[in-house]
Amino acid sequence: MTFREEAGPILNGLPSSLTDIDPEETSEWLDSLDQVIDEGGRQRARYLMLRLLERARENAIGVPSLTATDYVNSIDQEQEPWFPGDEEVERQYRRWIRWNAAVMVHRAQRPGVGVGGHISTYASAATLYEVGFNHFWRGQDHPGGGDQIFFQGHASPGMYARSFLEGHLGETDLDGFRQEKSHLVDGKIRALSSYPHPRMMPDYWQFPTVSMGIGPMNAIYQAQFNKYLHNRGIKDTTDQRVWAFLGDGEMDEPESRGLLQLAATEELDNLTFVVNCNLQRLDGPVRGNGKIIQELEAFFRGAGWNVVKVIWGRGWDPLLAADRDHALRHIMNTTTDGDYQTFRANDGAYVREHFFGRDPRTRKMVEGLTDDQIWHDLQRGGHDYRKVFAGYQAAVNHTGQPTVILAHTIKGYSLGKGFAGRNATHQMKKMTVDDLKGYRDVLRLPITDAQIEENPYQPPYFHPGENDPTLQYMLERRRALGGQIPERRSKYTQLSLPGDDAYKQVKKGSGKQTIATTMAFVRLLKDLMRDKEFGKRIVPIIPDEARTFGMDSFFPTLKIYNPHGQNYTPVDHDLMLSYRESEQGQILHLGINEAGSVAAFTAAATSYSTHGEPMIPIYIFYSMFGFQRTGDSIWAAADQMARGFLIGATAGRTTLTGEGTQHADGHSPLLASTNPAVVTYDPAFGYEIGHIMREGLQRMYGDSPEDLIYYLTVYNEPNVQPAEPEDVDAEGILRGMHLIEKADTSGWTHTAARAQLLASGVGVPWALEAQRLLADHWGVAADVWSVTSWGELRRDGLSCDEEAFLHPENDKRVPYVAQKLKDAEGPVLATSDYMRAVPDQIAQWVPGEFHSLGTDGFGFADTRPAARRFFHVDGPSLAVRTLQVLAARGEVPADVPGKAAEKYDLLDVRAGTSGNEGGDS
Repeated sequence: MTFREEAGPILNGLPSSLTDIDPEETSEWLDSLDQVIDEGGRQRARYLMLRLLERARENAIGVPSLTATDYVNSIDQEQEPWFPGDEEVERQYRRWIRWNAAVMVHRAQRPGVGVGGHISTYASAATLYEVGFNHFWRGQDHPGGGDQIFFQGHASPGMYARSFLEGHLGETDLDGFRQEKSHLVDGKIRALSSYPHPRMMPDYWQFPTVSMGIGPMNAIYQAQFNKYLHNRGIKDTTDQRVWAFLGDGEMDEPESRGLLQLAATEELDNLTFVVNCNLQRLDGPVRGNGKIIQELEAFFRGAGWNVVKVIWGRGWDPLLAADRDHALRHIMNTTTDGDYQTFRANDGAYVREHFFGRDPRTRKMVEGLTDDQIWHDLQRGGHDYRKVFAGYQAAVNHTGQPTVILAHTIKGYSLGKGFAGRNATHQMKKMTVDDLKGYRDVLRLPITDAQIEENPYQPPYFHPGENDPTLQYMLERRRALGGQIPERRSKYTQLSLPGDDAYKQVKKGSGKQTIATTMAFVRLLKDLMRDKEFGKRIVPIIPDEARTFGMDSFFPTLKIYNPHGQNYTPVDHDLMLSYRESEQGQILHLGINEAGSVAAFTAAATSYSTHGEPMIPIYIFYSMFGFQRTGDSIWAAADQMARGFLIGATAGRTTLTGEGTQHADGHSPLLASTNPAVVTYDPAFGYEIGHIMREGLQRMYGDSPEDLIYYLTVYNEPNVQPAEPEDVDAEGILRGMHLIEKADTSGWTHTAARAQLLASGVGVPWALEAQRLLADHWGVAADVWSVTSWGELRRDGLSCDEEAFLHPENDKRVPYVAQKLKDAEGPVLATSDYMRAVPDQIAQWVPGEFHSLGTDGFGFADTRPAARRFFHVDGPSLAVRTLQVLAARGEVPADVPGKAAEKYDLLDVRAGTSGNEGGDS
């Protein structure tokens, strides 16, 4: 007997191939199925197959799940709701919007500008947007509070074109598309950002979406946050819905799919994804050999979502009704995406031959249709008002699950054969004169050939006039739904910030107790949350590391947010710090999920704008898994003008012992410095943290609020936290550096060589150690400075340089670091638990000689003293380096550095002594 290998199941199947050990028996089973189909029909065969699958599961036989349905609309024609609008009127102004969107991008390609743009994405999605604008999306003046729309980034021209008709934008604004600094009108900038960028258009866009994958993720957590606000009693959000518009190519991004389970688990029925399935990525088909809509249906169903497919327009309804033996469905099911794309790039005759002609039964179905009817009447569902309306209505009526609408469209639809469905359509930014005339004809616009030919680079926009009844219908639809969309607002009730009492404990220090700065921060956070009014505004966000960060004490009091409450008895229920979940919980404990945590941070950090309810998110995480892992999401949060605190805990390349390369952060302050909205601090002491937090709250939510994100690095190494000095230099702490230990040379009988030791974070104790070694062993006097922010010192220096460059007529402003060190004697040496590029940020503004030490290279698992000795950033290394610099200057004998290196056994990592044991990791 011969054996034939059969391919294993592809979808939700077993991860192996199965062998046919009895081909004859297999043939009998298949013949039996064929007989059932012939005699009882497909429905009978489907019923029997489902019963067999049920019995197979009862007997624990591994079989694939049925997660995909036929390639037809989820909603039958008989189930479609009544369409409440005037379809022809809505189609008329949709044509105007289509024209103006395309012309805006075309005009942006005029000589001397040539800034690009995208025409085809909006062309494919216009109907999807217009049904929403006209019938579903509530503006912020709606009594329910308004919906939140995540627009697909490449479709932005369509939103601008609609706002032009609504009167929110003028022709001069449209002509400033992608010219955000150079397009001036009457001396003022009149410009539009390329994509949805709230920071560039703070009264217009709400959500940045064009960094693909971040939009879907943020939409999920926006919907979660809406429920969070409601369940905590802060705002009634029951009438607010989140809509996210995505491309099928965008669904390749891991972020687009990786968090779907949260939406299902939390039953976010306030969330709708609309996937514009034009079957194309940026360069070509999404699944040329496959079917992306079927793949996405299976994926979303498997994740627990409600799936609505809008595949075919109404012209297909009679054909599908007549398809009694499902020949047409079979062709629809088996035609690949690549072929669907090719059909649209040809004509009706081609479709007749290569689609319907595959089966004599389907060929016969279209005998009574002309080629033009096949081409014009048999449309994709995503371009049919009634089909899209039915899908949206089903989404808003559905409860208990989020909904995804998979809408079949054509990229470049209506733009002509040179655009529609072509692989290059995404990159096509301008139209020929003939393209423009043809498009005008398709859209039936009263624009003459002469108007187009007068200046082919600047064809006219179309506006029917303010009193046009069609335009009035359009405006009335928006008034009835609550006003303008998109629109961003930032009005909120002023917060009463915590007073002096909240900061008293952190100023006292830890006495004789050793605690890490992470714990000092957590204690301060507890004190801030004691304020009943302000405390409820804090949103602690933790990615499953609460116990590491000492925040498990929050569980019994603040509780972990869970919309279903806690339906089990926790294993530690008899302990004081038992795990507690609640519908009213304040903590967002999001699992091992940094990407989702930043999305939750973004939703909370922009609540002052999206809801008029200021919230203070405090997201605490392993510092290595912050900017390195989720930097793009943090950038999007900055674009959305987020306000909140990021806490990079267990920071440093040598401080987190035992964890190894991937956990050892030696560069996050440098990465953070690349984000203009992020203010980065690396405090050494608890009292410094107090000043920084207080200033951060004031800057974000004080009288003159700024759109900032504060990033603090804190450590897990226990040290004695000193009390705040009576003469504390509060300004220095906030601006970036302050003197904490001046060399005491009283009683010295010789003139000492001098040096300045700069350190940040956990490196400050090393500098203090080096100060003692230099004084006790080598008679060198060194002052020690705590640098709370290398980055802020750099920004100040850059600002001074820029001012001097652009305004040489003004008195030259001196950078803060230069002011602080101008009278300081000796060379400047800097150390930290980061690579040298972090302290090197200030090098050009340091008066005199500057040298840095750093943890350049990969981290590794070892003791703290050994790791610091390996990188030569510890106290003895700093002391030896200082002596080398002084020797080169002739200020100490030339043999002193060698003697010091030998004394401290500098090349032996086992001789390191800088660091304490302890601290969670």
